[in-house]
Amino acid sequence: MVKLKHVIIGGSVVLIGILVVLYLIPSEEKKVRKQFDLLSQYVTKEPGEDLFSMANRIKNIGRLFTESCEFKIEGDPFYSFSGKYTREEVSGYALRGRSYFSALSLKFYDLKVEFPEKGTAKVNLTARLTGKSTAREAVDETRELQCILMKIDKGWLFSSLEVVEVLKR
Repeated sequence: MVKLKHVIIGGSVVLIGILVVLYLIPSEEKKVRKQFDLLSQYVTKEPGEDLFSMANRIKNIGRLFTESCEFKIEGDPFYSFSGKYTREEVSGYALRGRSYFSALSLKFYDLKVEFPEKGTAKVNLTARLTGKSTAREAVDETRELQCILMKIDKGWLFSSLEVVEVLKR
């Protein structure tokens, strides 16, 4: 009886240990998804945002990208943004872009995360940008995106972002 009791207690401890590891140590997919949550959080702008908060968000946006990140945002006759940009340039564009809005929200949906090779994550998703411009015009844009993230120093960073035409997919 004593041995059975020890086996049950030992098995319970091992089971609890496995559950703790599974829930507390995030998988690589969860780490990738977290980067999108952070980007959404940093892009968001509430009416009356103070200067310190804005500067902190812009700085944090830059930290989510690799030293050289490629953007392919084409197809809109009024807006095209393609090329390779440094973190500092990405932060600068984010600052200018956010300045046109009094309120802004970026949400990501239907993330499909793949790992085509070690240290690389490919994510297909839907992004929705909503807000109000400083001219009080409502903005509601939805785009399909393909993002590539690279694992650098144990963290996932955006290295490529491309708008995908739905018919091309």
